[in-house]
Amino acid sequence: MLDRIRIVLIGTSHPGNIGGTARAMHNMGLNDLTLVAPRCTAVTADSVSRASGADHLVNGARTVETLEQAVADCTLVVGASARSRTLPWPMITPRELGARLPAELTDREARVALVCGREDSGLTNAELQRCHAHVHIPTNPDFSSLNLAAAVQVLAYECRLAWLAGQEAPLEEPCQALATHAELEHYFAHLERTLVAIGFHDPAMPRQLMARLRRFTLRARPERMELNILRGILTDTDKLVSKRDSDKGQHREG
Repeated sequence: MLDRIRIVLIGTSHPGNIGGTARAMHNMGLNDLTLVAPRCTAVTADSVSRASGADHLVNGARTVETLEQAVADCTLVVGASARSRTLPWPMITPRELGARLPAELTDREARVALVCGREDSGLTNAELQRCHAHVHIPTNPDFSSLNLAAAVQVLAYECRLAWLAGQEAPLEEPCQALATHAELEHYFAHLERTLVAIGFHDPAMPRQLMARLRRFTLRARPERMELNILRGILTDTDKLVSKRDSDKGQHREG
């Protein structure tokens, strides 16, 4: 289970935090580290020193340019959020996250990404809207700022507790394969095109429509087959719109 949990760091600005994150992960048995557009060099004397023996994770970390690339194959994406947003998203605690993991990872093809943002500004609203849920560490409200590696340590600890508990739990029947992040993003793009084509959505006056539809869909956790059905409905809708427009053009010519 732990092998299929990925830690994703976005825009990290200090190499020491990458090393500290690697140490926190290795302490708890996690080994999949991905860096998104880091603002520093990942492998330095500082990052290797802070890794304290987990430098193989620093050296082996995958570096990509976008969050989409980092989590394309993941079936559950959880973003660490320290503050409320204008559009509330499903919010869980680290303990609740850990409790969900055994069921989420029953399918051997499933992957979970835990996404942490920049040291100075966290995750953007756009990045958080690409997550199924947000995890919030309930710190002292009078001093809530957490070091990046410390936050990862808390999340990794809960992952390990869930894994240890699962060693004695009976195996559950695998669920149907969930849609991956990449498949969901293709669906959202298709959905927006179709809504524009039928006149339901005006990109110039979005009114948070796509954000709300995204939140609703991610909360539902659609299976791959269910998403294929939705894509099929959109495709047939596209065909009807195309036929309607063609018929209007012929009528004008006539």
